[in-house]
Amino acid sequence: MTTLTTRTRTPPAGRIRAAWAAAHAPAAGVSRQARAAALAIPLTVLPASVWRIAVCTFHAPIMRGDLSSLGSSGLPGVPLGLYVVLLSIASELLAFAAVGLVSTWGEVVPRWIPVLHGRRVPALAAVIPAALGSAVLTLLWTWTAVSLSLGLRVDGRPRLQIPR
Repeated sequence: MTTLTTRTRTPPAGRIRAAWAAAHAPAAGVSRQARAAALAIPLTVLPASVWRIAVCTFHAPIMRGDLSSLGSSGLPGVPLGLYVVLLSIASELLAFAAVGLVSTWGEVVPRWIPVLHGRRVPALAAVIPAALGSAVLTLLWTWTAVSLSLGLRVDGRPRLQIPR
C-alpha cells in the first residue's frame, strides 16, 4: 500500500501577510518615534502621487487653467499618462525605502535577492542616495522658488496670467 503525502501550501493571503510583517519588522534599537516617522514618509508622498495621476491621467477637473499645456511627457514615445503613473510608482517606492532605515531588511539583504542575500547592507548604500536626493531636491526647489518669484515658469519662459 502506498500513501500519498501532501504538502500544505501557504495560501496567497498568508504569504502576503508574512511579506508585510517581514518588511515592517523593526530593527533592534529603533525608537517608536523613529519607526512612526519612517512609516509616515510613504503616506506624505501619496497625496502628490494621487493628484498627479488624477490630473494628468484621468483629466480630473481639479486644476485651474488650461490643461492642454500638459500635452506630452517630454520623453519621445512616452505618453504623459504613463509617465505620470511610472513617476508616482517610483516616488512611492523611493519613499518606502525610508522604512528600510528602521526595519530589519534595511540591515541585511533579504534572502530572495540572489548573490547578495544574507550580507549586511553597507551604510553608504543608504547615505549616498539620500545625500544625492536631498541635493537634487534642494536645487530643484531653490530653482523653482527663484523662478516663480521672478514671474517665470520653471523652464524660464514668462508665466501665463490665468484669468480669475
